[in-house]
Amino acid sequence: MSAAFATLVLVSFLVFATLWLTCAVLGLYGLILGRAPGRWLRRHVRQPRLWGAGVLLVAAGNFAQPSVTVVGVGLIALGHVVRPAP
Repeated sequence: MSAAFATLVLVSFLVFATLWLTCAVLGLYGLILGRAPGRWLRRHVRQPRLWGAGVLLVAAGNFAQPSVTVVGVGLIALGHVVRPAP
């Protein structure tokens, strides 16, 4: 195994670990606090708790379990579309 390949594997692992950690933190933030982080998400996410649950499922699925990831993506989409109850 060459040094260039090992470096590529290490960098890709660090990128995926950072993405996973970001998804987990954003999902917990949305689920526990009931608000979406950042201005852009606050304007576009109508149901932050539903959105947070979806992001957590995407992080839990880790793209290795497609069914969990698909359910998570569906919940994220519902968090953007469903209007809050009056």
